[in-house]
Amino acid sequence: MTVASILAVLGAWFGFANPLYRLPFLALLLPGGLTVAAVRSKGPGQAAKVGLWIGTLAAVGNLYWAALPVHDYGDVAWPLALPMPVLLALVLGAYDAAFAAVVRFAQPRLSPWLFGPMAGLAYAAMEMARGTFFTGFPWLALPAALSPWPATIQGAAFLGVYGLSGLFVCLIAWIVVCGPLSRQGLAAIAASAALFIGGNLRLAAPIAHSGTIHATIVQGNVDQSLKWDPAAQIDTEEKYLDLTRTALKDAPTNLVVWPETAMPFYFQDPGVLSSRLKAFVDDTGVPLLFGSPAYARLGNGAPVLFNRAYLLPPHGAVSRYDKEHLVPFGEYVPLGHLLSFVHKMVAGVGDFRPGAAQAPLRQGRLALGVLICYEAIFPELAQQRVEAGANLLVNISNDAWFGKSSAPRQHLDLAVLRAVEQERAIIRATNTGISAAIDPRGRIMAQGGLFTALTLPCPGTPLVTETTWFHRHYALVTWSIPILFAALCIWCLAAPVRAADPSHGQTL
Repeated sequence: MTVASILAVLGAWFGFANPLYRLPFLALLLPGGLTVAAVRSKGPGQAAKVGLWIGTLAAVGNLYWAALPVHDYGDVAWPLALPMPVLLALVLGAYDAAFAAVVRFAQPRLSPWLFGPMAGLAYAAMEMARGTFFTGFPWLALPAALSPWPATIQGAAFLGVYGLSGLFVCLIAWIVVCGPLSRQGLAAIAASAALFIGGNLRLAAPIAHSGTIHATIVQGNVDQSLKWDPAAQIDTEEKYLDLTRTALKDAPTNLVVWPETAMPFYFQDPGVLSSRLKAFVDDTGVPLLFGSPAYARLGNGAPVLFNRAYLLPPHGAVSRYDKEHLVPFGEYVPLGHLLSFVHKMVAGVGDFRPGAAQAPLRQGRLALGVLICYEAIFPELAQQRVEAGANLLVNISNDAWFGKSSAPRQHLDLAVLRAVEQERAIIRATNTGISAAIDPRGRIMAQGGLFTALTLPCPGTPLVTETTWFHRHYALVTWSIPILFAALCIWCLAAPVRAADPSHGQTL
């Protein structure tokens, strides 16, 4: 592997959240190294091979945790579980291979000024495709690595995460291919400085909100291996009730949020557990949002399962949201009638059904847009919640599956992007961490630890009704990426190979 390839892989490993050391801007070495390696390749075919290696190695170092739930909770032996991250990384690497091939084909056919936008559009289109095809997995979106530095990601409020990725890569391509002292490189450096200054100015500007609330997150830290034991149901409920009672004594609270499937029983069924929960909310007078499994019966009597969030108000009607974007091989098996052997390999896979998109869960001035588990990684779902009128986003999750790995932090980084894109605060409640409150500009207002029971007060959580430029022009921004990318591809197909021109800078 070349130096550029090695730097690309190491940048991805240490730019995104990892167990060793993190420096967010190093993630920019991934598209930078990919671009250089592609341009230096003999042709698009060789560039694709190099891109596949880089993309796969970069992804497997970040997604190593994918083996943990398969082994720990799927009863799969390590020899079969360990290849899972590699297979997932190969799929993601295929998108990087396509990006590298396009860059290699386009670079000698475009002027340096057009090459930067072409590289950016190709990367944005690649990330968009990765987040769409085969149910979508936009996990390693480039701006997510920069989430700990909110000033660097404010552009997502205008361009969305994919558009911001494209802008970053455009500027990087000008610098690494044309040279930092070329006209294109200097323009990229100036634009980068302007983005950073503009991001800081936006962070300093006041947030237009219609009011604030005091929310309280309860993180129960219930052992995943015991959670569904019928004998532990009472203990689990009592633990959450005790933690909440203590938290409510400290400050007036407008909303309590418990994690995904915090209550490991069917709340919809009458019984002691459901009655006790309703009585608690009635007594405290504080609305509670929590997760619990649910079911319905088909015409033939067969049960259908849902991953459900309930909003339980004091002395009021219960509202609910059923998760609509399910986790493949975790909550359902794609093409299950053809892949019946997968049910046997991954024990405990739930046969869940997706719910339909619903309006926000409302209680007084609250309009809660609910995102369950990894629904928070999809820009279109947060867009739908705000379009339906949500003034606050709530992400309930259970990342206990991934142990003490990088996955919970990577998940939180992606949730931060949704806050910036939509300018909505996010209350994020998880079973074992990382629970957090995120303000509408992507700053962490409160954050808990991993694998500890805690309550997290979130005073001053803003309720926002204004929308971002990205939200108002979502279709324009989203469709511009593939359309402009396709237009430049057609241009390249018709354009001859350009002669080398030293005035346009040089490949590093």
